[in-house]
Amino acid sequence: MLVGAISLIVIMLFVSLRSTPISIVEILLSAAALLAILIGFLKSQQPYYSLVIDNKEICYIHRFGMWRIQYENFHSAGVPTVSQGLEILELNAVGIKLKDIDEFLNALSPRLAGKLLIEQRYIFLQAVKIHCKNGNCPSEWLVEPNDYRSPSGAQYTGLIAMFANRMHNLKTLTGYDLLLPATVLDRDIWHFSTLLNRWKLSPDEVVALLLDSKQP
Repeated sequence: MLVGAISLIVIMLFVSLRSTPISIVEILLSAAALLAILIGFLKSQQPYYSLVIDNKEICYIHRFGMWRIQYENFHSAGVPTVSQGLEILELNAVGIKLKDIDEFLNALSPRLAGKLLIEQRYIFLQAVKIHCKNGNCPSEWLVEPNDYRSPSGAQYTGLIAMFANRMHNLKTLTGYDLLLPATVLDRDIWHFSTLLNRWKLSPDEVVALLLDSKQP
């Protein structure tokens, strides 16, 4: 959208500063710039993220990509808590446990992995902070390494490895592999975690319930 707007301004200035009529080429370039502005505007109006649940999978759709959890790979969900001594912190998110992290990681795009590392860092650091009050905080909790070997022996590098290390550290701290922040949900974290656990027991029933709730 920004590129289209800049291009249109440049073309208009160029045409206005000369005495000859506008050419066909300039008209076509102006039309292309207007189209770029329109496409950019329409994209900016799209939802930043959404969740789709059917009887086979949970799909998290983000502007930078999507991840999927197949029914067979879903273990359980809950609200993550971390504690140190008498201090207990409940994270404002739903935690998800997986059965096979390799299945999840192999389908995850580096682009989305990098974005989620940034977006969910604040929530993760809340959990880290509880355990680092004595100053003995592992460096890998603060900066994820860019190489990772899963329990099955699979090797990952780059952004996927960094995300896998975040998953590993999150599980160490909370017992969960993934986070769904409250801001991406259509209900509170307790109701949503209960919904996911019901989905594990009876996916068809939960999908029917969700469809009925959307009826006018």
